[in-house]
Amino acid sequence: MKKIILSIAIILSAFTGKSQSNPYAGAMSEALGQYANCKSIDDFQALGNRFGLIANTEKTEWLPLYYQAHCYIIMSFMEPDAAKKDSYLDVAENSISNMIKMVPDESEVYALQSMLYSARLMVNPMERGQEYSALSAQAVGMALGLDVNNPRAKFIKLSNDMGYARFFGKDPKEYCPQASELLASWDNYKIKSPLYPVWGKEQVAEIVTGCK
Repeated sequence: MKKIILSIAIILSAFTGKSQSNPYAGAMSEALGQYANCKSIDDFQALGNRFGLIANTEKTEWLPLYYQAHCYIIMSFMEPDAAKKDSYLDVAENSISNMIKMVPDESEVYALQSMLYSARLMVNPMERGQEYSALSAQAVGMALGLDVNNPRAKFIKLSNDMGYARFFGKDPKEYCPQASELLASWDNYKIKSPLYPVWGKEQVAEIVTGCK
């Protein structure tokens, strides 16, 4: 995954009232709304740190840690320096480890962990390919085992499979039918709450466009 473009949507009609009466929901809603304004590493770091502050206040909530980790993984894809990439991923990995302790049966957490391992691999594909491709596959397998319909887990697996195909000299377009099917079914997935992750559809749409 060489390019990460965010697509965060808030279901305002179901959420506005809750935000007004719930400080946590309000803080999360406001922070999620800032995704669209993030253009640089500094922007994502500021937003990730904002989610970190929410996590420090709301110690029983895992979603602030999720978005903090998500921001730092995105930063690693944007950063050219290998050492800095790993430093960002260290922050993300710590948040993910804490989430696994909090919600060990949450599919979204393992999908993000798979994304983290793919980002680790990309820091040095020749040296890390074998180790981190296996870890990424294991994590996304866990995510799909917990929720076979999770579209982000399906997207990450698809992206990994296409990346492996390119690496081994195979045609990644053999996965185009899967991409088209995933895009067509994306909106059928019902998230558990308005704060849950919804990103990924735009990336799948890019894959489908590239298949034409």
